[in-house]
Amino acid sequence: MKKHILFVIFILFPLYLTSGDKHFYNMSNKQIDSLLNKVSREAYTITERMSIFSAYFLGTPYNFKCVGDGPYALLEDYPLVNFKETNCMALCEHVLALSISDSWDIFFNNLMHIRYKDGLIGMKTRNHYTMADWVPQNNWLLNDVSAKVGGKYTKKMTRTISHRKFFAAKGMTSMDYVLDDRTITINYIPLQYLDKIESNLKQGDILTLLFAHKKDIFAAHMVMFFISDGNNIIREATTRGMTTIDTPYAEWIKVKQGKNADRYAGISVVRVKKELNYDGQVIYPGDICNMKTK
Repeated sequence: MKKHILFVIFILFPLYLTSGDKHFYNMSNKQIDSLLNKVSREAYTITERMSIFSAYFLGTPYNFKCVGDGPYALLEDYPLVNFKETNCMALCEHVLALSISDSWDIFFNNLMHIRYKDGLIGMKTRNHYTMADWVPQNNWLLNDVSAKVGGKYTKKMTRTISHRKFFAAKGMTSMDYVLDDRTITINYIPLQYLDKIESNLKQGDILTLLFAHKKDIFAAHMVMFFISDGNNIIREATTRGMTTIDTPYAEWIKVKQGKNADRYAGISVVRVKKELNYDGQVIYPGDICNMKTK
């Protein structure tokens, strides 16, 4: 039965991309709302919708400062939502939020829950650090499957994360409610083994590329893994070309294992929870706090 569903997806997917504009950066909020409603009524899983919606970002200009804490923020008053520009984390956040929503309003509030602790907008509550903040705070939707994907190749990495130093560097003086420094250990798959674990990756997996030598941060970059026309690809918002692109997985890891081999240690992998990844799934913002793992 699932094979028939996947066949239907490959047939319908191009129809979505050719009916109207296929780029979010040319669409209005109302058009995106209409698309959300239409796609949510089809028999797509969350990760299948991730493939659909992320394709609408292809060609979107890259801007590191594309999103922030909104127009009333004291420090980073960039938009809360941005379909005109994107960066690696914003791309993953927007795609995830779109893929669990059936309307613009639900999307917006889901996006805030993905980006901020308990959906509370602010510099201090934003999930700045991928492995220390973003992954743990989104455990209601995602599982860290690095050890499962890496198998015998899995290794551990430890870093000390300091929000206080991070905020001070941004000019913040008040450290009320700021988390204490944390020493965190994670699982990861070393760079030299990425070709060997390719078959363990699944549609919609989010891969975090990890720095090799920095002691105060894990993440260098975030990308998504998809299967397109039978080929494994990496979809990413990147400074390479300053846009959102697709790259064959084998080519992507070849570049990382080549000239960048000394810069990066490897990857971690998070995956949409199996129990949530079913046809027609929509998650409502009011349910998220109860879904979180304590």
